Amino acid sequence: MATPAAPVSMFEHHQLDCGVELALDPLPSRQTVALYFRMLGGVSLDPLEQTGLSGLVERTLSRGTLHRDGPALADAFDRYGIQWGTVTGRQSMLVRCLCLPEYVGETIDLVAELLTQPALRDDAIEVGMQLAREEIRHLEDEPGDLLRLDMQRLVLGPRLGRDPTGTLETLDRITPDAVRAHWKQHYRAGRLQVALAGPLAGVPVEARLEAGFAGFGTATQDQRDPADFDYQPGRSHRHKDLKQEHVAVSLPGAARDSADDPVERVLLAILSGGMSGRLFSEVREKQGLAYSVGAWHEQPRGAGLLHMAASTTPERVQQTYETLLRELERIGEDLTAAETDRARNQLLAHARTEDDLTRARAMTMSDDLFHHGRPIGSAARIERIAAVRVDDVAAYVARMPRDRLCVTTVGPVELAGGR
Repeated sequence: MATPAAPVSMFEHHQLDCGVELALDPLPSRQTVALYFRMLGGVSLDPLEQTGLSGLVERTLSRGTLHRDGPALADAFDRYGIQWGTVTGRQSMLVRCLCLPEYVGETIDLVAELLTQPALRDDAIEVGMQLAREEIRHLEDEPGDLLRLDMQRLVLGPRLGRDPTGTLETLDRITPDAVRAHWKQHYRAGRLQVALAGPLAGVPVEARLEAGFAGFGTATQDQRDPADFDYQPGRSHRHKDLKQEHVAVSLPGAARDSADDPVERVLLAILSGGMSGRLFSEVREKQGLAYSVGAWHEQPRGAGLLHMAASTTPERVQQTYETLLRELERIGEDLTAAETDRARNQLLAHARTEDDLTRARAMTMSDDLFHHGRPIGSAARIERIAAVRVDDVAAYVARMPRDRLCVTTVGPVELAGGR
């Protein structure tokens, strides 16, 4: 399928002297400004024996800087009505903010203080450690989360497939000095991508970023290579005495920056686009095999993975697994133009609705920098989806490596041999 040319946009893209990469999506009619600060790295930088280190740095950032303790920092954000939060992933850490246009400068200043001058005190690190341990213990009571953890470890490998929270064993090996050393080594302006969307006229964004991040580590850009993992087919089973069984099937998919990405999105809508999706109608409604079923994709930089999963009973897990595979294959046999149009229209409606959210526009810009290295924008993504037709989806399914599956199960029954 040919990729449509991107429409002319008003996006701005700058490499600042301090090392920060900046993208702007000016939206004069909006009432708020959304800001995404993405520090490249994430759990991919954690030593194997200290998984959870990057997550602990992120948890501790909000507990105080060299100038304010945790409550004072929270009060500073609240004073300007700034909504904010942080999260650590596999390849980056995000600070997400939403504020009124008149407080964009103050928001940038506070995030700069958060990232460049964290106190990282021993007591704050210990609180973060205890919260991480509680999250890990809670996972044992959530078989769906255990399935996700095992699936990611199987398909993404021992380094990229790790959970950013870590494990009880790896957290025990992390010291406060290790947390401070990790921040000092890996937090720098050259790894920071900043995306803003909203009414930005007259806002001195570049000047505030230059002032806030000047001299923050080296300005050299790195951590922009494709995700480093070697996908290998395989199986994983975690035995748990449950009255239910969770099963997931994974295979290689489309990278975000590939021409196949919009086709795969339409495919996923065909499989799992609400009550009209094939998995819901066939696996749940017609056969009554599963009380939850769905499909989605995961896209580390430069790579893609497609997942299907269901929750069923131990007695029916084998049939459920075979039905998941059959539904994926059947698309290449009897997909219709009407079904493709319906799935495509669902995606377009969702994308255009999301486009009305300033937060979503900033997130799109941040994802563009991460995956494409430049602003693309939601309009270009919508145009690419609108161009997908039934033959594109059928041809994509025919090319999919359905003989290279990763299969993950959690429950009392292990699947029989075969694919």
